[in-house]
Amino acid sequence: MLEAAIFDMDGLLIDSEPLWKRAEQEVFAGIGIRLSDEECEQTLGLRTDMVVAYWHERFPWASPSSESVANAIDARVVELVARQGQAMPGALQALESVQGAGLVIGMATSSPGSLIETVIDALDIGRFIAVACSAMDEAHGKPDPAVYLTTATRLGVLPQECVAFEDTVVGVRSAKAAGMRVIAVPAADHFDDPGFDVADHVFPADADEPQIGSGDGGN
Repeated sequence: MLEAAIFDMDGLLIDSEPLWKRAEQEVFAGIGIRLSDEECEQTLGLRTDMVVAYWHERFPWASPSSESVANAIDARVVELVARQGQAMPGALQALESVQGAGLVIGMATSSPGSLIETVIDALDIGRFIAVACSAMDEAHGKPDPAVYLTTATRLGVLPQECVAFEDTVVGVRSAKAAGMRVIAVPAADHFDDPGFDVADHVFPADADEPQIGSGDGGN
């Protein structure tokens, strides 16, 4: 029986993926690394420190520090979301539907706490979210299950009593590793990625919102 729904944030509730790309491209360009949109997509769903480590391994630089680069990216995204952040189509309706079905709602994101607060304010969704957890507070980020397990614990439910909503393969792997049922909502250009095959259900981002309730048994 389902007791809780746990949502990813970026690209699922808020249309922030283009803003992340812009921030990453701007900051990395400042240290001489030019990233294309396609290259940015290689790190979708990862914590910022993991994104920076990924590119440092491929294009090593001496300074600034990786921590400084990560902080600059996070700060730029917070700025962009505060000014331009918009809900993904159907996101607010999905939250209302899940809450109406009697499920408690959590958020499990790779983004830092500062961005979580900015998104909640920008979208005015604080009334839906009982618990919001950042993978930045864990020893390991997605696809490790830690952030999902922490969110379930803080919600007071078992992982198997949760359904997770994710838009990236990394996020799907994280929630499945936590023992949760997973509904994947990929962007159209990622819908055919075989990495989503492990999800219990896969819906295109422009589909009518799935009806989720305590009777949903998954596959």
